[in-house]
Amino acid sequence: MKQKDNTVNFENQVFYIGIDVHKNSWSVTIRTNHMELKTYSMKPDPKELINYLKRNYPGGTYKSTYEAGFCGFWIHKQLTEGGVDNIVIHAADVPTTHKEKVTKTDKVDSRKLSKELENQNLNAIYVPNDSQQQIRSLCRLRYQATKHSSRLKNRIKGFLHYYGVELPPDIECSHWSANFIKYLEAGCDKNNPGSEYLLICLDELKAQRKRILELTRSLRRYVRESKGKASDIISFLIRIPGIGFVTAITLYTEIIDMSRFSNLDRLASFVGLSPSCSSSGDKEKITGLTPRRNRYLRHLIIEAAWIAARRDPALLKSFTELSKRMKKSNAIIRIARKLLNRIRFVWKNEARYQCFVN
Repeated sequence: MKQKDNTVNFENQVFYIGIDVHKNSWSVTIRTNHMELKTYSMKPDPKELINYLKRNYPGGTYKSTYEAGFCGFWIHKQLTEGGVDNIVIHAADVPTTHKEKVTKTDKVDSRKLSKELENQNLNAIYVPNDSQQQIRSLCRLRYQATKHSSRLKNRIKGFLHYYGVELPPDIECSHWSANFIKYLEAGCDKNNPGSEYLLICLDELKAQRKRILELTRSLRRYVRESKGKASDIISFLIRIPGIGFVTAITLYTEIIDMSRFSNLDRLASFVGLSPSCSSSGDKEKITGLTPRRNRYLRHLIIEAAWIAARRDPALLKSFTELSKRMKKSNAIIRIARKLLNRIRFVWKNEARYQCFVN
């Protein structure tokens, strides 16, 4: 007598998994056919989740999502390799009700993710490969080192001002030259607690500047050794007025693939050069730049725009005309957007930048 096969198979059935990721545990919700099947906590292990899905829902199609954050993209990589169609999303893009805001828990978040995934209301963010992530991390480390160096300079200036120490007007302090640091060190008495404070800050500043130099050299070396598209793109970008190596490598590591932005508006929105609007009825109010931005790019593009406005005749002409009807601080934002459009053109076409007059 032929034995009946009682194996359950979920072929052609789609399961939607929302994962609220944390360091020590995950909250996971599984849905199918607009019905919640289960919400549970598990240890943070993608392989364990994959095994659970295949064991309990064999033959099914699995789609999952989690929010980008501290955990990076290694979860996405392992889920994808395990046969799960995973997307990583921006937390601010998840539709949220007021009730979900005031009763925010891990289970609520995972349920919300799985539900919105099933309703196709979530858009995936770009996921770089391992080598791209690594050079991005090194570039961001340089940014953090630069910020720390600026904090040290402000701390030293605050200390000098607090004790009424006046610097000679001809001293080289605008760029914190080696001579300026030696001048400060020479005025310190090692037996004085205040002088010891200043010497410690100066030593830390010198160490931080050395670290920034080493990081910059490492980035240059990796770009040279890549001998691929990254090297070519950066070589084109540094020919744009206002774009040096640091700005070029930051642009590349943060954007990586310019083709993912179909137009300038999408690119400007990613960088943070789009206006923030508030409208009601017939009234519309522009409240400045959107608070949503790429924290590593917006300030660099605006700083580059000030230099480009002096070196590119077309941008200089536009800046002069804009300055007649608005503040220069507002005009430079418009120039930054124009510069961003030029960056996009050079990148996509891999063409040399050419200055021209409108």
